[in-house]
Amino acid sequence: MAGKKPIPFDFVFEYLEPLPYTVKPFFGCHGVYVGNKIVLILLERADHTESNGVWMATVHEHHASLKKIFPSMQSVTVLNNGEGETAWQMIPVSANDFESSVLELCQMIRRKDERIGRVPKKKK
Repeated sequence: MAGKKPIPFDFVFEYLEPLPYTVKPFFGCHGVYVGNKIVLILLERADHTESNGVWMATVHEHHASLKKIFPSMQSVTVLNNGEGETAWQMIPVSANDFESSVLELCQMIRRKDERIGRVPKKKK
């Protein structure tokens, strides 16, 4: 369809197989859902290059254990104007271990690791 932006980092879908997943537009990026949980956001934009990469839906309590697995993991600073740590974390596309980290992240999603994925709040 003309006008639709291509999905960046679409290699993640190969890594998520055989899970049934859904991709939805998400504020200029693409959200990846498994069941009722959002697990990833895929972002590659010219206007927010510091946020380009694969974002993981997680919560603060899991950051320390995830950082041991993903040394290049960082907060998504666009979500909080660079102030403090965000619940959402990302593997930046600029990381030397980008693809290997994304592969490991997808394997964790396939294993239903409780640290990855959040049920979005219901719309009012």
